[in-house]
Amino acid sequence: MGSLPLAKEPLLAQGRLFWLEQRPQENGRTTLMARRAQGTLPRDLTPGPWNLRSRIHGYGGGAYTVDGTIAVFVDDADRCLWRLDLAAGLEPRLDVVAVSPPRRLTAPWEQGSRAFSDGLIDRARDRWIGVMEQGGEDFLVAVPLGGGEPQTLHRPADFCGYPVLSPSGTHLAWVEWHHPHMGWERSRLWLGRLDDLGDLADVRPIAGSDASSAQGISVFQPLWAGKDLVVANDRSGWWNLEVLRDAEHLASGAEPPWQPLLPLEAEFGAPQWVHGLRTSAWDGQHVVAAACRQGRWELGTVAMGPEPSPGQGPGPKVPAVWHPLTLPLDDLAGLCAENGTLVAIASGPTTTAGLLEVNLDDRSWSHTPTASVSGSRRDQQPPEALWFEGACGRPTHAWFHPPEGGRHPGAPLLVKGHSGPTGMARTGLSASIQFWTSRGWGVLDVNYGGSTGFGRAYRQRLDRQWGVVDVEDLVAAAQAVLAQGWADPQRVATEGGSAAGFTVLSALCQTDTFKAGACRYPVTDLADLVKVSHRFEAHYLDGLVGPWPEARDLYGARSPLNQVEQLLTPLILFHGLQDGVVPASQSERLALELTRRGVPVELHLFAEEGHGFRASAVQVQVLEATEAFFRRHLKL
Repeated sequence: MGSLPLAKEPLLAQGRLFWLEQRPQENGRTTLMARRAQGTLPRDLTPGPWNLRSRIHGYGGGAYTVDGTIAVFVDDADRCLWRLDLAAGLEPRLDVVAVSPPRRLTAPWEQGSRAFSDGLIDRARDRWIGVMEQGGEDFLVAVPLGGGEPQTLHRPADFCGYPVLSPSGTHLAWVEWHHPHMGWERSRLWLGRLDDLGDLADVRPIAGSDASSAQGISVFQPLWAGKDLVVANDRSGWWNLEVLRDAEHLASGAEPPWQPLLPLEAEFGAPQWVHGLRTSAWDGQHVVAAACRQGRWELGTVAMGPEPSPGQGPGPKVPAVWHPLTLPLDDLAGLCAENGTLVAIASGPTTTAGLLEVNLDDRSWSHTPTASVSGSRRDQQPPEALWFEGACGRPTHAWFHPPEGGRHPGAPLLVKGHSGPTGMARTGLSASIQFWTSRGWGVLDVNYGGSTGFGRAYRQRLDRQWGVVDVEDLVAAAQAVLAQGWADPQRVATEGGSAAGFTVLSALCQTDTFKAGACRYPVTDLADLVKVSHRFEAHYLDGLVGPWPEARDLYGARSPLNQVEQLLTPLILFHGLQDGVVPASQSERLALELTRRGVPVELHLFAEEGHGFRASAVQVQVLEATEAFFRRHLKL
């Protein structure tokens, strides 16, 4: 089985479609792709050795922007901004081609690490505006399109992202959050006016909450819909869309009259681990959005209704209407729109991820998978939603993928935990899940407490309970499948990476439900992680476990490395030696201790990999080594 190219961050600009393509077969190199009309052949605008990647906040995202004839991107080799000029013709017969080689806009910074992300092109002022992380701080900066040093527009207290420029070019909106909270816990939407010199004036927060606020509120992805400003706000318990009418003319000092658009039990946002996330878009006439209900995404348009008259009071008298689009694709990301066309990264239960293009006028659509799944199963079946009683007796969700040939009592079962831990088990066709189901395994992908897609209360189940609630949910999910008679109790394995690796290890220490385990770059020692954690996550464990160092004893008690006497299950570990999030020493120490105690363990280290494996050869090696290990120890 080969690993598939991954399409990310599509953008529409002046009738052209751009996107990033990450290529595992090229050791994870990411390039900028573009094409004209639907169905035309794409062009690679940044062939090797260019590698478009931002390292901002350790997780990156938002590595490029484009306005149709100018693209600005971050190259991973020097972490600088580069400009690429494109042919100006708009006729469909003309290819999207570069008219000259890329040229560097910013000089390498010699005083330590520097990262750029989340940019936009301000054509009126001939500059790039975006986020720069430098010296342990974030800055909202402008860089001349002719090149030069970044000029600071705004200095947030800690973190910022998602800047958007109003259509008139007079106002800039963006999101900020600061320690000890993560962006999906408490964040604020800011608005500023650009004066005649291009500097920000009248800067102030207009939505959301900070540490001093009585209620925790998170905002996600501001969007200019003409002169109105739209944002997802979870003050209702769900990331729902709200609108600030005529936001450019909000009077200084006036209370922003936000109006809820769609009060639904659905999420129009996601945790901001990476920059460049987009779940809503404006095509010039329509707001289009992706909403997640019960772990499944849907796409639709938002009819916002007429603007209230000045004396009408707060809240729209005519509510917005949600018009869902009927599609067989229910895993969506990266929305963008322009002139009646919508593009997103989409996949479905029987369709691999690729570019979805929708004509919003007649609702016709096409989907171009990035690549086909090699060796895909013959009896393609969608995952089945499984609700079970999880920790504290609360309803908890998982996706069950039946083995090829159908479920039966003798089938082996693989129980997966997603990373994050605020991530979610998704429904799109997964090559790695196919690997297992095509070999006769049932796969259970668990949305344990803390997962996204089920509202704020579901996410908050994990507050101070990491290593408790997630573990109980993982075990309860496996037991629910066994109670149905869909698997062999003696052939149940579990696997996960990063935060899910911590959950898997904790489960192996606390239960004998699982007969074998596999972990990629897992957290094994919470106290050690606090000491080496990067800036973005410096206080993340305060919310998941407790404040450090006051809760030092709890950190020790929850750490799998300190529960190793109870870990008797065969375990295989994988870790990259370039991991800057969870150091490889965490896996090395655990493997050494298990070896000393005679517990079957394998440790695979990869010299060129970081946190998350990008090379296809490594991804395939991990799957094949895991299967061989499970077969050996489960006597398959």
